[in-house]
Amino acid sequence: MPDINIMQTVDTWIEVFQQKSFRILCIQPSANSWSLGQVGMHLIEATGFYLRQIAICVNTNDDANETMSASAIQLFKNNELPDVQIEGPETNANTPQPVSKEALLDGLNALKEKIQSLEMLMAQSQFKGKTRHPGLLFFNAEEWMQFADIHLRHHVRQLKRIEAFLDTA
Repeated sequence: MPDINIMQTVDTWIEVFQQKSFRILCIQPSANSWSLGQVGMHLIEATGFYLRQIAICVNTNDDANETMSASAIQLFKNNELPDVQIEGPETNANTPQPVSKEALLDGLNALKEKIQSLEMLMAQSQFKGKTRHPGLLFFNAEEWMQFADIHLRHHVRQLKRIEAFLDTA
């Protein structure tokens, strides 16, 4: 498995949100684009889902013989999502604005705490279970952790597009 530093990636997002005013965090580049705050809400929700999958994997051997899709194999080999804008599920259109800057920071810090506790469980677990990703088939705990980092880093590209818009607004 490639060396991942998900804590560093989460810290990158914390730094981004610390540096911006709440007003700036809520500006959408267009009606169909997320604000930085909405990106943060998405990251907190999606990463929370990935971490819940890890908690399941370290406590079971269910689906241990299942495999990931060919596209997932390539994704993990590259340790990144392709550099394209990905249309998410329709539920992404319902991603809310954050209630406050502090809520974003609290959510990210809670993720860090959960990651630390799961890393300890992963190191001690004898289980090799897998759970199903909605589009990429089955991941084990280590793969879910790597995917969480990949996903967090993927949205840094979106961050750069939004910041470019904000710099010209």
